[in-house]
Amino acid sequence: MLNEKTPLPKFMTVGEVADFMRVSSMTVYRLIKAGDLRAARVGKSYRIREEDINAFLASRYNQTG
Repeated sequence: MLNEKTPLPKFMTVGEVADFMRVSSMTVYRLIKAGDLRAARVGKSYRIREEDINAFLASRYNQTG
């Protein structure tokens, strides 16, 4: 149960995630379908937690040099 001090997670739409990652919406749908990006189904659309986007990007990060 959430208490008043626990902040709610921020959810983003597929379009917002695509804009943030600078990819197409179809790419985001493919990542969700492949299981690479966690998402919650709400009706006929998806919502993605900000933490899940950050975790996905961090797992794909390559440090060079």
